[in-house]
Amino acid sequence: MAEETAEKKAKPEFLSVAADNALEVPATATADLVWHGTDGGEIAYRATAAHVDVRDDAGTLIGKMFSLAYAALDADGAVDSARPVTFAYNGGPGSASVPINFGGIGPKRVATDGLNHLHADAPLEDNPETLLRDSDLVFLDALGTGWSRFAEGADTKAVFGIDGDADAFARAICTWLEENRRWSSPVYLFGESYGTVRNAVLMRVLGERGVKVTGVVMLSALFDWMQVQPGSDTYYLGMMPTFAATAQHFGKAGQGVDVDEWFDRAMAWNEDVLAPALLRGDRLGAERERAVAEEMSSFIGLSVDHILEHHLRIDLGDFRTELLRAEKRVCGRFDMRFTSDSPSPVQGDFFAMGEDASDDALDANWIMALRRFCSEELGYRGPATYLGGNYEKVNKTWKWSHEEPGTGWPADAPNVAVDLATALRRNPTCKLAIIGGRYDAATTFWNVVHDISCQFLSPALKQRIRWYRYGCGHMAYVDEPTLHAMGADLRGFYAMR
Repeated sequence: MAEETAEKKAKPEFLSVAADNALEVPATATADLVWHGTDGGEIAYRATAAHVDVRDDAGTLIGKMFSLAYAALDADGAVDSARPVTFAYNGGPGSASVPINFGGIGPKRVATDGLNHLHADAPLEDNPETLLRDSDLVFLDALGTGWSRFAEGADTKAVFGIDGDADAFARAICTWLEENRRWSSPVYLFGESYGTVRNAVLMRVLGERGVKVTGVVMLSALFDWMQVQPGSDTYYLGMMPTFAATAQHFGKAGQGVDVDEWFDRAMAWNEDVLAPALLRGDRLGAERERAVAEEMSSFIGLSVDHILEHHLRIDLGDFRTELLRAEKRVCGRFDMRFTSDSPSPVQGDFFAMGEDASDDALDANWIMALRRFCSEELGYRGPATYLGGNYEKVNKTWKWSHEEPGTGWPADAPNVAVDLATALRRNPTCKLAIIGGRYDAATTFWNVVHDISCQFLSPALKQRIRWYRYGCGHMAYVDEPTLHAMGADLRGFYAMR
């Protein structure tokens, strides 16, 4: 059936609406396929590549959001409209949804090879831990990324920001639910990285628009933007346990200690010793500063003198280039276990900070897998360029100003944990999964724990939150042991009432 569908769609068609004739996109393409599990199980499903209109309240087209949807089929080949549907996306801002789809929870996955860079012909396999077993899936590319398109004359600045982005996704989700007659389906949100910022605002906005969200998955979360700004004490506190985990991985610290126990020790020392030391600044005194530096050195593997030179404040760029300097290697950022050769002397450490071995190892493979799947399995002919990451036009122009509910004033470095807490208080039946990795230096685990603890949620609401911490980096699914552990945990989370 898939081959027949692909043959029918071999020639691209373009659709345009008279009122929106400035924006043409490829025609919708669909194929019925079968997922095969490693345990012998099967799921017949329908894959659909399409565009979802994003329109304002007056009906004016803002843009068309590219979607790749997967719906399980029953024995009669029909979609179950009561089955859960999960809307999934990555972040950036400026990132398309392809990593979480073809790397993480979609029915197809690029096979990884431990911490090694993948060859161009890395195989595409049925994902043994696809979330399709528990929910239909809709992967959405934010406007300005992937194959999503703005209408001619649309104000991109109105969308490229915390509030405009959440508004566009809320409109796209409501349109998809309406067009696919899925209002009986429990609605889930699954965001990674900046997608968790989007989730925090979106779960509130959807509730305000009459869409009751059943569950939200936060993968590699970040909520309080101030906490990740260099110079902030909470930035250095967030990095420290991740540095300790990385130092242990490379044999620079923590030898002979269980990895989770080591991380827990680092989390506790971070709050009990480092936090009060940082808060005192130069009032700490030289003797106490050296004592703290010696303890810190035993955790993160850098010399006491180096730590003292930085007054206990080690930033990510410094750590990435310093930990393996003797080996002439640089640690990754998304997953600090990945490494690459140090840059040449003419490039220096500043250039190294824009590079990331954990990103280089996999990103292009995911995009190639998406294009191969859409072309060969669905017969969808997308444009020549797929904007997997459009950071120049999106990220650098992003409007971070956001008025947190009840504060009465927009903040330039917002804390969307306030939105999240507001949404949970309004909808106490909603459940929340927070997933993080020990080696993720992009969205550090300590920070998100701190973010949620500072919302002072009631014990009943805290019972609706499930925490999952794995031995992985930012893209948790890259690590195969984590992929399987996360798959089992998410099955339990989706079954939770």
